[in-house]
This record gives sequence, structure tokens and C-alpha cells, in this order.
Amino acid sequence: MDRSIIRFSHCDKYIYCFSFHNSDSGGFVDSAGRSSSPHCPLCNSRLRFSLLDAPVSIRTPFDNGHAIPYALTIGSMHGPLYISERDNSELHVGITNSKGVVYNYTMKGVRRDETGWEQCVAVRLVHPGAASAVSLWDRELEHFALSDMWPPERFHEEREFGTCCYAFALGFINQVRAAGGKRCLTRDEFTAIHILPRMKTTSTYVQIYREVLEHDFYMIDRPRDGTG
Repeated sequence: MDRSIIRFSHCDKYIYCFSFHNSDSGGFVDSAGRSSSPHCPLCNSRLRFSLLDAPVSIRTPFDNGHAIPYALTIGSMHGPLYISERDNSELHVGITNSKGVVYNYTMKGVRRDETGWEQCVAVRLVHPGAASAVSLWDRELEHFALSDMWPPERFHEEREFGTCCYAFALGFINQVRAAGGKRCLTRDEFTAIHILPRMKTTSTYVQIYREVLEHDFYMIDRPRDGTG
């Protein structure tokens, strides 16, 4: 997913596409890389924009997890197009240390990945200014990973209930919270507060990306009051 999505307004619709072609004609680049003149895909008229209708870039929800310390990372072995609450693919989660190494529980035990999480959803867990938590994070994470709680056999058992890698991540998060005098969060609480808001945004982005990939554009009705 290395292409940027832009949105512009025309025909009372919000229209999404990958990009405008960087050429004198200012046309589109479609999903196959072909350039075309800048015409509305709905009415076929040449596009000219006012300031309010001008194309805007849609921020990608994906992060390089190795560049974000003290975070929970959410990824898919099939790639970022499958990081969606609307997809049935199995998601995988991990925890980054101060250097961006992703600790994640797998069928072979706890892995320490220095690569492979370049396109994931990263949920920051510690504010950079929280010196007390930061100073202990790496040591506690390594100790937690070395615990006998995370053998390969348990992964297979927990996988039936969909809690294997998530149990590892949330277990460490709650250990840090308890050490800081905070109460532990249940799976439902943590998911509702930290995961669902990001996954809803990500799922919408993935849906739009897939539509543009297949049809070269995607459209929705523009709110009548001009908001949204």
C-alpha cells in the first residue's frame, strides 16, 4: 500500500482516487499506472477546483512500528490490506521496546522482530515524557518475555479462543499499569478504549483503498452542509 489516496469534491460527491499525475496535463494515475486527463469520473467534465473543492491527501492509518517505541502494534501476515475489522483474516499484535523491536507471542514462543512491522497500526502506550515508565520498560518487557508463561504449547491452546498474542500484549500492559499504581484493564476495556477507534479508521481506509484499486475511484455522497 505505497500509494497515497486523495479526495476531491465534484457532482455533490466526495471522490477518492490514488493521485493526480505529475505532468503538464495534471491528469489521474489509475490503479494500473496509466495516466489520463483530469476529468470527473461521474460527469466526464474537465476538473477545475475552487479552494473548498481542491484535492486533499487522506492520511494513511499505517505506521512503521519499528519507529514507534512503547507501543502496541497490530499487523497481518497477509499485509496491511487485511488489517480491518471487516476482514476475517487473523490479526497479530506485539509490543515495541525503546528501540522499536517488536516483542510478539507466536507458535514458536516470543519473537523479537527488528523488521516486518513496517506497515502496521501502532497504538502509543507511553507518553514520551513519562520518564518513570520509560526507564523500566525495556527491562520489564524482556523479563516478561522470558517468563515460562509463554511456551509454544500455550499458543496453540490459547489460539482456539483468539487470545494468544493479545494475552501476551495485554498481560504486559497490565503489569506496567499495576507497577504504576493503576488498575488493570480487561480485554474488553482495553479494546474499546485503545483498539476499536483505530480499527474503525483503518477499516474505512482499507475499504476505500480496495475500491480505488479495483475501480480507479470511489465515491460517497457529500454532506449537504459541506462538512465531513
